[in-house]
Amino acid sequence: MTSPFSVTLSGADAAFLQTPLLVVVLLSDTPLPATLTGLDKATSGSITAAITQRDFRGSRDEILFLSGVPSGPRRIALLGIGSAPATVHAFRRAGALAARTALKMGTGSLAITGDALTPEQVEALTAGLHAGAWQYLDTKTPPPEAERKAPVAAAVIAAPVTPDTQAALANGNALGAGVSLARTLGMTPGNICTPDLLAATARDLAARHGMKYSELDRAGLEAEKMGSFLAVAQGTPQEPRLVTIEHRGGNAGDAPVVLVGKGLCFDSGGISIKPAAGMEWMKFDMSGAGGVIGAMEVVGLMRLPINVIGVFGATTNMPSGTAMNPGDVVRSQYGKYIEIINTDAEGRLVLADLLSYVRRFNPAAVIDAATLTGACVVALGHTATGVLGVDQKLVDEVLAAANSSGERGWQLPLWDDYTDLIKSDVADIKNSGGRWAGAITAAAFLKEFASDYPWVHLDVAGTAYSETDLGFIPKGPTGVPVGTFVQFLRTRCGH
Repeated sequence: MTSPFSVTLSGADAAFLQTPLLVVVLLSDTPLPATLTGLDKATSGSITAAITQRDFRGSRDEILFLSGVPSGPRRIALLGIGSAPATVHAFRRAGALAARTALKMGTGSLAITGDALTPEQVEALTAGLHAGAWQYLDTKTPPPEAERKAPVAAAVIAAPVTPDTQAALANGNALGAGVSLARTLGMTPGNICTPDLLAATARDLAARHGMKYSELDRAGLEAEKMGSFLAVAQGTPQEPRLVTIEHRGGNAGDAPVVLVGKGLCFDSGGISIKPAAGMEWMKFDMSGAGGVIGAMEVVGLMRLPINVIGVFGATTNMPSGTAMNPGDVVRSQYGKYIEIINTDAEGRLVLADLLSYVRRFNPAAVIDAATLTGACVVALGHTATGVLGVDQKLVDEVLAAANSSGERGWQLPLWDDYTDLIKSDVADIKNSGGRWAGAITAAAFLKEFASDYPWVHLDVAGTAYSETDLGFIPKGPTGVPVGTFVQFLRTRCGH
């Protein structure tokens, strides 16, 4: 797993911070804030000169390095966040880019400051610093000692130290830890990140935070008559896992919010096998489960005063002599018979039984997250998560949480017309509606198993990981949907 990383606050003047790198966050085309005049003076006016001479314009992600000061920072970097108003998303991105810059330089630590940072900005910077400092080295041989660069182990935010900023710091550290955990699980190769590893991670999390933990193996799924989940798992010798983590932070009688995640530790497509090119990315098909685990880590660290239950189903989808075949019909726990048209539409088969299973908790709301369809990537690209549901009030609540967290979402329709596309000739429903409206018909399939409670589906196929370097974070896992889950819960309980 990744090395520990900590962020602290300091009320000291940034000009006197003993740090190998000081990052100064600035808006574009604005005068130097009065709170930074001391630092400017310590650099003999270099910051003001850079701004007035237009050597630094403050555009998003722009970085200009200056020399340090004799008794304070060894290096100073001006970092632009674009034009006003300064959003929390801009500060989160700035924190990530600052830490990633320190990581590339091998400074080992850094400090960051801006203009009279608010508690919201402190939280955003803290979460961003975690994102930028994160790296996955577990399966890499260390380079020769002379070529090694120190990991970023610590960061200091130079800002007013008040009860509000200290609380914001704690929240940012919690969010950063949860996102980092989800990213580490996502980056772990599929032969290591097995259903057993996901279950063990969740078990450890529950023990650390005093949560109730339970799991079902293959025999347990059979006892629950989860024919849909088992159809996916029948092609692999690995034990499937259905894991439940319960955080009871609210009143005893309050209905819980249930978070549900798809945990396909590797998805070959099964008999309907995927093309070889790019199939290695399918280790990220457990990102929904990783998001649930990461969110529950944040819930535990923040001790949110709300009842939350995290549920995920983990297995692999493999072609074998025992694998499900196109044309098979299976019976779900809900009682509906499902015709399997495409074995690569397996995530919805797992989620069908999970959504049926969580009825026993009498949930106030259920939000599931899954890297479910390539069609969602075609529709929305890698910028927005697909959000679908029929309870518009809950959909709006989830959209607000997604956008507030920086994990932008976009609603797709889920009209009854789309259900016609998944009608089967030999069963109650089929698991694929064909090429058209693929993200929507997948959600229409899930809707058939989520009719007993308010429910929203998040298709994170395009946002849970990136196949290109995003600048502020490298290619690979992004941590989506941890932020959406956590912001939804925080809004619900007023935290």
